[in-house]
Amino acid sequence: MKQFWLTLLLAIITVAPDLYSQESLADKGRAWRYIEPCFTPPARFRDSVGDYRSALRFYNGDTVANPTEWKSRRNEIVAKWNAMLGVWPPLIENNNLQIISKVLREDFIQYTVRFRWTPNEYTTGYLLVPVGEGKKPAVITVFYEPETAIGLSDKPNRDFAYQLVKRGFITLSIGTKEASEAKTYALFYPELNHTTIQPLSVLAYAAANAWDALSRFPDVDSTRIGIVGHSFGGKWAMFASCLFDKFACAAWSDPGIVFDETRESVNYWEPYYLGYHPQPWRPRGVISKDNPAKGLYPELRKKGFDLHELHALMAPRPFLVSGGSEDPVERWIPLNRTIEVYKLLGYENRVGMSNRPTHSPTTASNEIIYSFFEYYLK
Repeated sequence: MKQFWLTLLLAIITVAPDLYSQESLADKGRAWRYIEPCFTPPARFRDSVGDYRSALRFYNGDTVANPTEWKSRRNEIVAKWNAMLGVWPPLIENNNLQIISKVLREDFIQYTVRFRWTPNEYTTGYLLVPVGEGKKPAVITVFYEPETAIGLSDKPNRDFAYQLVKRGFITLSIGTKEASEAKTYALFYPELNHTTIQPLSVLAYAAANAWDALSRFPDVDSTRIGIVGHSFGGKWAMFASCLFDKFACAAWSDPGIVFDETRESVNYWEPYYLGYHPQPWRPRGVISKDNPAKGLYPELRKKGFDLHELHALMAPRPFLVSGGSEDPVERWIPLNRTIEVYKLLGYENRVGMSNRPTHSPTTASNEIIYSFFEYYLK
């Protein structure tokens, strides 16, 4: 009898990994079937690139012919945009999440954490960790404040961190509310009236420090950390993932992925995004003759730069545009330029977009985001 039980136990130990692997593959297959349509442009946009200049062309006009030359071109894009946006200070060393409090919430642990996200500022956020042993994938969520993403506000369909932890991800929710209320303005570095880096790039730097702090948490698999945000958070997530290549993948919910002066919410010209200028600031709103854009933004437009060059820095990492009113289906036109880069590198199905009519996320659009992370991070 003893031998029987030993044999049975050995069989279970031998077969269990295969069963687990098959279950994981089944989940991955389900996720892919859900998101697969998002990786094929509609026929009417499939070959359209509009006036967007190729990311596979050096600034001197030479064409990138192979993956080795892409490395040089990528370095050229990084250097050019860092020169325009402002060079980051070094990432903060030994930057661990400081646990302030801990509570068991449903089937996960909610930690209130604090860490340094710029050289002169700390921020407070929430770390959600599923109950269970082992390394797990993680996603950073970014928004105006960290409570919405963990489901503690009245803003529907913006609880990305809560929904993802229920699916087995560790999540870190951060926002700018604390810095704004303290009048320290994390958007501006080194200070409000003397900034050397465009505010959106400062936010990207802050998210890079968040990545570093989260990667040190014992249960996190640092090779599988993504980022997601909506609207303002979508802009933040886009700049963070494009400018910091350790994010494994990213989802951007309706940020306005390219410049568009016809859309008031695609407002990169504002001084708290890419149009910083000394105060007093221009009145908020669309660009007009009586209210022109100032700072870097009009220079970018004059020289023909657009954000699809930053999208190319994602390659070969996967990203998803969860498009709404600010990112309609026509945004496939600039995305086609980015797909050209992925094709050169030998990758497909890594540039995706879903579309909905409203700016606000929906249950359906969010399910695509969650399935995207399940497919590419699990």
